[in-house]
Amino acid sequence: MMSVLMATAEFSPLVKSGGLGDVLGSLPQALKKEGVDARVIMPLYSFLPEDVVERMEFVKAIHVYLGWRKQYCGIYELDYGGLKMYFVDSLFYFGGNQLYYSIEDDIERFAFFCMSVLSALPHIDFAPDVIHCHDWHTSLIPVIYSAHFKRIQFYSRIRMVMTIHNLKYQGICNKYKLYDIIGLNDSYSAAPSLSSGYDLVNCLKGGLSLADKITTVSETYAREIRYQYYGEGLDWLLNWRGGDLVGILNGIDAESYDPATDAAIAHAYAADSAAEQKRRNKAALRERLGLSQADADRPMIAVVSRLVAQKGMDLVERVFDELVGGSCGAQFVLLGTGDGGYESFFREKALQRPGDVSASICFDEATARMIYAASDFFLMPSLFEPCGISQMIAMRYGSLPIVRETGGLRDTVFPYDPQTGQGCGYTFATYNAHDMLDAVSRALAVYRESPEIHAAVVRCAM
Repeated sequence: MMSVLMATAEFSPLVKSGGLGDVLGSLPQALKKEGVDARVIMPLYSFLPEDVVERMEFVKAIHVYLGWRKQYCGIYELDYGGLKMYFVDSLFYFGGNQLYYSIEDDIERFAFFCMSVLSALPHIDFAPDVIHCHDWHTSLIPVIYSAHFKRIQFYSRIRMVMTIHNLKYQGICNKYKLYDIIGLNDSYSAAPSLSSGYDLVNCLKGGLSLADKITTVSETYAREIRYQYYGEGLDWLLNWRGGDLVGILNGIDAESYDPATDAAIAHAYAADSAAEQKRRNKAALRERLGLSQADADRPMIAVVSRLVAQKGMDLVERVFDELVGGSCGAQFVLLGTGDGGYESFFREKALQRPGDVSASICFDEATARMIYAASDFFLMPSLFEPCGISQMIAMRYGSLPIVRETGGLRDTVFPYDPQTGQGCGYTFATYNAHDMLDAVSRALAVYRESPEIHAAVVRCAM
């Protein structure tokens, strides 16, 4: 049996800020079904749910060396739905009330976590075949392993896989600060892998340089990041490591996200009953959010997203009045947080048009599921998208995605073709607000003029 230890900063539903948490919440369980001894290790944040913390078993207290420092590290174990999980405890590093802080703080926090992952293995009596590292937070594990652990017999057969969930975030910091934390200097063979210009180091670059294999979360994104436009300064490295780079599409937990059994939505439904039950869910959501009920068949467009430029929020902003009050005439429902400018824009639009627009500047899982179940269309016009989870959840609930053809959106949303009748959503290629508006108009035309075709596309998506 292959054994894998997944090191992560997030794990849904315990703690997440986006797709990384969702993937880690479902991928280990999926691997276990394939016969893999998959386990997870993550920080013991002080804000984890109390009932989860109470079920943890204390394993051992050890000391972790960070350069000249000797820091306490507690190791806890938890059986979480049949999945074995380990938690690294340090109030000094993870006792705050936030998941992430500034990069200056987070570098030391996650360097400690990376050192703790390797230091804990003998104490939990687990030498996995593979340590699977996710994003920059865990990218120092291959670096520390190469510098300090590789030649120790217990560790010698471990291999490293580094997964890029979003190449934009790389953990760039001052060289001497990081070297001081992880006990490294320029004489170590691992040191050049971190170099990022004068007096700077790049944690993700180190992980990508020294991991045995590199994966990312869709086949298209694996190709895109080899080009300068998407490569975030590391396209040259990813081309150099091209033989070890593979795109593997993310997925969702189809049992958790199932409108036939989801207790969070007002009316359960399957693909063959979606038309009527989604209408009832739409009425329930309108009542909950204070939206107009005047036209039961008025289309509803949803956005459940981080409100940042990457997600195409500037395109939505540019043609918003046409989406809601102009040629499209749709109701618009938004859930998410992000940049202050976008938050203010959507709040203002909701105040101006209370019957047409709802903007919930927060994130709540139950509300998100209600929106998926009620909406007719799900708008996701990303500038770039490594994979995207939301469009897959939307399809599962019969909310047809309208997306830009990039990254995982291109790999998961196959556009409706009126010639063949095939497809499960609507797409546009150029990052342009009016190209997005054209895709929305095509989707609404089918919805209004050919309801039987729309229902067939919904069944295909589900």
